[in-house]
Amino acid sequence: MKSIISLERHFLDQQRRYPEARGDFTKLFSELSFAAKIVSREVNRAGLADIIGRAGRTNIQGEDVQKLDILANNIFTQSLTHLGLLCALSSEEDPNIIRVPDEYPTGNYVLNMDPLDGSSNIDVNVSIGTIFSILRKVSYAPRGDEIDCIQPGYKQVAAGYVLYGSSTMLVYTSGQGVFGFTLEPSIGEFLLSHSQIRIPKTGKYYSINEGYQNKWPESIRNYIQHIKLSKNKGGRGMSHRYIGSLVADFHRNLLKGGIFLYPADSKAPEGKLRYLYEAAPLAFIVEQAGGKATDGKTDIMKISPKRLHQRIPLFLGSAEEVDILMDFMNNKDIKSREQQQ
Repeated sequence: MKSIISLERHFLDQQRRYPEARGDFTKLFSELSFAAKIVSREVNRAGLADIIGRAGRTNIQGEDVQKLDILANNIFTQSLTHLGLLCALSSEEDPNIIRVPDEYPTGNYVLNMDPLDGSSNIDVNVSIGTIFSILRKVSYAPRGDEIDCIQPGYKQVAAGYVLYGSSTMLVYTSGQGVFGFTLEPSIGEFLLSHSQIRIPKTGKYYSINEGYQNKWPESIRNYIQHIKLSKNKGGRGMSHRYIGSLVADFHRNLLKGGIFLYPADSKAPEGKLRYLYEAAPLAFIVEQAGGKATDGKTDIMKISPKRLHQRIPLFLGSAEEVDILMDFMNNKDIKSREQQQ
């Protein structure tokens, strides 16, 4: 019989394997997983409750806030601020950092999160998710400062996401590989289902919103045309798969191989996705799985953000697919690369 490993047991095993571990992550992920279970329950019953639709206001990004966004933001914030491990949080839904209230002890970590990515899709039953990133406190402020949250990707000590789909999965990395846990609803536990996830070096799928193609740079249009027609993928070009929910698109490509693209365009010249809440944590995961992530010029993990809600272009996925994209963006000879393959 295959050994059943719960999330808690996994972290206890990691503590024994790495003597420098102090057990903080065991406590933090225990509470993260608890919050995720509550959000998962609310997502699954969304069609039966009055929590679908707009909340009647916009967030700091100028986007319509969905009722589930507010609910998920409150669930994660309330669950994580009492542990004594964090000094502050930042959320895509809040304009400023969220400091741990005075009545609770503080710790040496901060957490950045997108509490419910893709929530506008929930009323059509599409998979959505939560993305999070954990960093060490760098300021002297007892209850955190913006600079604690605004750090480059390589400073992350852990990152992950929760996918609310046909099953609920929690995927994370702390720099020792990528692990996936699936929620077993009958016992309410996340169980290890994917150990040491590795993204294939090449992939069959590309994910991009082709409705914006008239706004793309020429290099992106040329790249997409190339991968559609290239015969190097088992005798056919790559297939387009775009859900419009970042976590769902990323998760599929992580397991199956492929590339996700959200370029800057004439409408969003700085890019659309957020560095702290989306790009950096997913880049950490994909690189730990053997893939690559870039903004088209720089490795995502090496970028030093300047603002809490900074946006950037994002390209990430299988290593060879990202390399081919970069050839197009740098105007390199793609034919010589194909001949070598």
